[in-house]
Amino acid sequence: MASGKTTVGKRLAEKLGLRFTDTDEFIENRYRKTIAKIFEEHEESGFRNIERCILKEVSGFKNVVISTGGGLPCFFDNMEVMNAAGLTVYLKVSAEELTTRLFSAIRRRPLVENKSLQEMKDYVESSLQQRKPFYEKAAIVSDCETLFKGENFERTIEEIIKQLP
Repeated sequence: MASGKTTVGKRLAEKLGLRFTDTDEFIENRYRKTIAKIFEEHEESGFRNIERCILKEVSGFKNVVISTGGGLPCFFDNMEVMNAAGLTVYLKVSAEELTTRLFSAIRRRPLVENKSLQEMKDYVESSLQQRKPFYEKAAIVSDCETLFKGENFERTIEEIIKQLP
């Protein structure tokens, strides 16, 4: 969450002349509900099953950059599916920076909604620790700590493009 996946994905797709798909938006459009509402109705386990089905569908798309929810790579064999379908990129950001981005974000996310700053920090640190082994299976790891500061955004996009085969 808040690593910049959608923002980077859209710009990367634009620079490469590809389409862009965000799995969260895809799910919301398919189910005509917000991610928060789906979480509320189906709990996390139900949402992860929905994500899994959507991943199987979008992984068959061609000429597309796909942004996934932060938890998607960490369930079932999703990371393996992603790696088999295309080139994966992990936008690496520290827990401290993610906490700052999440806490100041206008859009609240179901897993961190209504948390105090300390609770959010604890949650982000714990989640990142659990998710890191999955994220590090990505073909490309891009340091995005300072992604939205100054000229770093375009530089990050160019660095990712340079690593593409």
